[in-house]
Amino acid sequence: PDGKARGYCFNEEAFDLLGEFGLSKKLIAQLRERVFGKILDEAQMQQLLGSIFPDPGKGKIRRTRIMEAAAIAAYHQQTDFPIVDVLLSDGAPQFRWLTREQALCWVHDGRNYKKLRPVVPVHGEKLDNFRSTYWNYYQKLFEFGEDSSHEEAEALSAKFDQLFSSKTGYPVLDERIAKSKDKKSELLMVLKHPELPLHNNDAELGARAQVRKRDVSLHTMTKDGTKANDTFLTIVQTAKKLGVSAYEYIYDRVSKRFCLPSLAELIREKRIPEKDYDTGEGEGGVLGVVYSQENIA
Repeated sequence: PDGKARGYCFNEEAFDLLGEFGLSKKLIAQLRERVFGKILDEAQMQQLLGSIFPDPGKGKIRRTRIMEAAAIAAYHQQTDFPIVDVLLSDGAPQFRWLTREQALCWVHDGRNYKKLRPVVPVHGEKLDNFRSTYWNYYQKLFEFGEDSSHEEAEALSAKFDQLFSSKTGYPVLDERIAKSKDKKSELLMVLKHPELPLHNNDAELGARAQVRKRDVSLHTMTKDGTKANDTFLTIVQTAKKLGVSAYEYIYDRVSKRFCLPSLAELIREKRIPEKDYDTGEGEGGVLGVVYSQENIA
């Protein structure tokens, strides 16, 4: 996000992550001996991986895990820009290690209930009743804010336990309810951080603009084309979120009038939390719509 080339740090955090990722002790020991305490750039990382995995067709997953662990460690130890502490996502595993805390999107969780297809009519009634209760509880969470009391937070937490301890007699639904209950801390992160939204639909809509464009025009042909496409998409979607005319903003910058404040300044003025932009979309691995200072200045 700061416009700099990606780096890879092999500190203790990186090696802890390698263990969590399931790499063999032998491979971890080999890496520790060769690069512990070092920070590598992209070329050096590829050279390291090439020496460990000479056959390009083998070790693809392990190569990826090594890069991920070192990149995450580098992100956490840098001081050039703020580190995101809480990430709101759909629970995709690639986001798990990026932040200290994870919040889960209620809309994504709710979709799991919508996917259920009961055959027995009574099961359909039980599902409808639970979904109604589910979204009523969601509304109460939605009303919880920074001015809410500790007692209100505790009451909502207790209500969560009650709701997701339900036994309906519809086995598939009961299994789904139990899975939601296991995610209590992530689904109720808003009680700890009231400034968090309950869903990441705004970020998904921003990312969807890129998907729709890809459906129409497939892909760019050059790196410059990709950079131009991403830059203009960032400007347009950021301006839209801020209530600014993208046309007027781009015209102001191209004409060199500079009458309008930069989008970065407007973000700071409106105090839009950074975490609002760092939310995830799911299987595609999209980490929300992350607007870089370079693109929106």
